Amino acid sequence: MYIVDNISKPGGFMLKRLTGIALAALMVTSMITTVALAGASLTIESWRNDDIDIWNDTIIPAFNKKYPDIKVVFSPMPPAEYNAGLNAKLAGGTAGDLITCRPFDASLELFNKGYLVALDNLDGMNEFSDVAKSAWQTDDGKATFAVPMASVIHGFIYNMDAFKELGLTVPKTETEFFAVLDKIKADGNYIPLAMGTADQWEAATMGFQNIGPNYWEGEKGRKALIAGTAKLTDKPYTDTWKQLAAWAPYMGKGFKAQKYPDSQNLFTLGRAVIYPAGSWDITTFNTQADFKFGAFPPPLPAGATKGYISDHTDIALGLNAASKNQEAARTFLAWMTTAEFADLYANALPGFFPLSSHKVTLSDPVAQEFVNWRNTHESTIRNSYQILSRGTPNLENQLWNVSAQVINGTMTPEEAGKETQAGLDKWYKPQQ
Repeated sequence: MYIVDNISKPGGFMLKRLTGIALAALMVTSMITTVALAGASLTIESWRNDDIDIWNDTIIPAFNKKYPDIKVVFSPMPPAEYNAGLNAKLAGGTAGDLITCRPFDASLELFNKGYLVALDNLDGMNEFSDVAKSAWQTDDGKATFAVPMASVIHGFIYNMDAFKELGLTVPKTETEFFAVLDKIKADGNYIPLAMGTADQWEAATMGFQNIGPNYWEGEKGRKALIAGTAKLTDKPYTDTWKQLAAWAPYMGKGFKAQKYPDSQNLFTLGRAVIYPAGSWDITTFNTQADFKFGAFPPPLPAGATKGYISDHTDIALGLNAASKNQEAARTFLAWMTTAEFADLYANALPGFFPLSSHKVTLSDPVAQEFVNWRNTHESTIRNSYQILSRGTPNLENQLWNVSAQVINGTMTPEEAGKETQAGLDKWYKPQQ
């Protein structure tokens, strides 16, 4: 395993012998790594059961073109069962190798319990900005424990055919928005706004968190809540709930009993014209709607000149600390940082937008509309996700409840502010 030359030189034989030993060691290490990868089978835990065909038909085959010896299984569970189911698997030692991570506190808790591995030294992590990684970092930013995959953007999706039929133009201000709703309602053939309150989360996610950033000025207002220099009883929040309350007359007679799938169906069947949306709805509408649809950002409140969008860090993938396939898992995660993965994921799942620095061209026109708003609006994330939902009561759950009640007319905007602020006051020191 070594070459003998220059033997007459002092130390020449020994130098060559050591060089040969080093090369042999490298070869052995490489062989061990190759064997480890070849024998690996990775399981991905996820709540995205809607994506199983995309993973099986597009993403995993693309990975296996480069790494044919690593088997990958996408194993999702129903979204509502994911948090509890994943925690049970992790505690029992039966969880998969790769863990799909929700943003902020739920995943941070998994890391703090030792279930996730820090990935700061993973190849490719430099492709993500500090903002992109912030949803899967410790509060001090010293450890990143998941590879960011995508964000989702909020806005409104509308039936372009119905707009043309009724002679409507896309609203840019809230005054124009309500004028459009009035015209649709006056026509009598359509429900103006497809949203219900039975599930509650829609009222907060597609309502409060959709239009609210225009009132609390995005990151400025979100960070002020965390710092304790702003309160949920302040005017930007009560004004947001006042706007939500004004939606009720346009949401159809049965909206209080209407669930999320019902709202989707009303829109895709052509019975409703405007849908308060998360960009993730694009894929569903592409397969179910037989009309052209477009999107517009949250209309500006009176007097506002700058627009804000909820561009929410939504999904990432972490490494189970108990995985027996660490090297193979890291190989998969490193591949996820590449331009190839960003392009595949963004185009296979229109409405999920890459968080890496790679430039991606989107083939879906509505997804491109959403992402174009990043050039004209300031991005923020949902204001309840970072830190503010760690205590009891949970702010995120409170926002679901009070936002639905405000739309239902069973709570005033002012009461919503008082209830949510009282919840924070109970446990969050900066707000006390």
